[in-house]
Amino acid sequence: MAKLTVIIPFYQKEPGILGRALRSVFAQDFNDFDVIVVDDESPYPADGDIIALLPEEQARVRILRQENAGPGGARNTGLDHVAPETGFVAFLDSDDTFAPGHLARAHAAMTRYGADCYFASITGGDAFYYHFGVADLLESEAAVRLAEDPLLIEIPGLTQVMLKNWSFLHLSAMVIGRPLIERVRFDAALRLAAEDVLFFCDCVLAARRVVLGAEAGAVRGEGVNIFHGVDNDSPQFLRQQFNTWLALDRLETRFTERPAEVASLRAYKQTARRQALWGQARRVKRRKLPQFDMLARWALRDPRLIASAFALAVGKVSR
Repeated sequence: MAKLTVIIPFYQKEPGILGRALRSVFAQDFNDFDVIVVDDESPYPADGDIIALLPEEQARVRILRQENAGPGGARNTGLDHVAPETGFVAFLDSDDTFAPGHLARAHAAMTRYGADCYFASITGGDAFYYHFGVADLLESEAAVRLAEDPLLIEIPGLTQVMLKNWSFLHLSAMVIGRPLIERVRFDAALRLAAEDVLFFCDCVLAARRVVLGAEAGAVRGEGVNIFHGVDNDSPQFLRQQFNTWLALDRLETRFTERPAEVASLRAYKQTARRQALWGQARRVKRRKLPQFDMLARWALRDPRLIASAFALAVGKVSR
């Protein structure tokens, strides 16, 4: 069996995207891998992009089909079907591509340092300006240099660093080891929200060791993936913000004894409230009714939403 499995959740609306991702996988110089593509009831089926592969490459790709469960649910299906003998899993979004040498660097780093979790940097176009690299952490955080070429670091108290700003993290540049494959899953109900951040933290908390690589592990796509099709004016925006708040609220229970992490999470929860309420204010401005059902559900779970709404209304009146 392969040492490493690449899991690709697939839900696309145009051909060629998956083929591009797979070409980057088969261009890796680490070859002891297989691929699981989870077709999450995609409007464009995965088979069309597999045909272009060489026969020996097609033999290493398994397509699993399921009813639509969102990206977290698709990744969970992939994790559930990883062979027991496989030691590592790398994730790749179908609209992203692996950078050359990513799998080799990840496998070498995790094997050498006994790590269960590896994060590489990610690059992308101007639309993803908010991402920053692992090497940038050296300017602001206390890090241990494990190796210089390629640069590998370890950060004590990584969860606190992550929760200040997790924009150096991305699933397509993440590799996990066998213990996490068996123990950690995505919260599939939190689709289109912060399910990835919840997964990052759960992996870091469960890992014996986490290593971060400064070299690029992946190149971020340009938003073709339908998973990322929710913008601030979309009807799904309020649900997305509510799910983000839910993810952050669940994360807070993981850090009850860590005040710095709790402070960061509460600040992010307040941001989710404000963004949701501003979105509803834009609906009213366009002479549309607020989404009362979802607002009521949120307020029942989080009475502070009402206080935030009152503060927003007072602010608008005072201006």
